[in-house]
Amino acid sequence: MRQHSIEHRVRYDECDPMGFVHHSIYLQYFEMGRTELLRASGGCYRDMEESGQLVVVVRVDCRYRSPAKYDDVVVIQTRIDRVTAGKIVHEYEILRGQDKLVDATVTLAVIDREGKLQRVPQALIDQYGDA
Repeated sequence: MRQHSIEHRVRYDECDPMGFVHHSIYLQYFEMGRTELLRASGGCYRDMEESGQLVVVVRVDCRYRSPAKYDDVVVIQTRIDRVTAGKIVHEYEILRGQDKLVDATVTLAVIDREGKLQRVPQALIDQYGDA
């Protein structure tokens, strides 16, 4: 599965004093999206971590277009853009109805427990390398 969507209702604690979702919360939304994409594809971050492969964010490029507000229902769309031996790149859109609120690209790398860079698991390369 190369793309996946989930709905999320904005909680009060995700908002700043102006009533808008705080910009830092979108990083959590991206994490939710990619975790659910992996789960829907039959994978699990916990299994990777137990095998000693830790997935870390190494780059975020995010464009905020319009704010989400408390109690809005937003859709988090996550798509695998590409997978190479050294990185996994996801693209995101956060939508409220037809309105695009945020789009972003997040690059991940795989490290071991000592923080040393590791090759992306071959199964992911095989499954998404053409993405």
